[in-house]
Amino acid sequence: MPNRAFLFDLDGTLIDTEQTWAVAIRQYLADRGFSVSTEEILRLVFGHSWFDIYAKLCARFPPLAGTVINDVSAALRGYYQKLCTDPENQVIRSSVETLRRLSEIAPCCIVSGSCHDDVEEAARQLGIADRLTFILGAEDYERGKPAPDCYLEASRRLGIPPEDCVVFEDSPAGVLSAKNAGMRCVALDRCGLATDQLTPIADLVLSDLSAFRADQF
Repeated sequence: MPNRAFLFDLDGTLIDTEQTWAVAIRQYLADRGFSVSTEEILRLVFGHSWFDIYAKLCARFPPLAGTVINDVSAALRGYYQKLCTDPENQVIRSSVETLRRLSEIAPCCIVSGSCHDDVEEAARQLGIADRLTFILGAEDYERGKPAPDCYLEASRRLGIPPEDCVVFEDSPAGVLSAKNAGMRCVALDRCGLATDQLTPIADLVLSDLSAFRADQF
């Protein structure tokens, strides 16, 4: 089966940011009188789009519903930036190099649940903006992962059938999104913490994306 496009998730696949975002959200909530553990927030954040995260936060903490999503996003970015003193430490270098390698043989895109501007900034900081055909952020499609919308939109923009696309993801929700779109999916399981969830649904599970070989998949 030909590999005509490679689609990469961002958080947890190219950069390791979800723990930092979870701490930022916890601190944001604590400053507004809400007590919650980082572990609970991490479960809420892992593999979900920002719109889904915002909706879950409003459901869990109803007073937040009085603050529009853009204002919450802007405030959270300030908390995140204070924690993220050295972005270089968050780069998953083997994943970035895999994207660079694959971009030599087929179009590559980032398909993320983060805000579009944040994805653009991440691509710039990773030094891969020129290797990407385009990026998709949470504003660019309707439903977040595990719905297939983001990957179907990528397929549409590329003009490439879903079955000819290979997705790289790290979360069960992300893998399901790719599979629901009719694409093949490689799951990155760096710490082995989600192996039991990823193995039944992904086409291939790797601890490091540098092991991926397009001609063998």
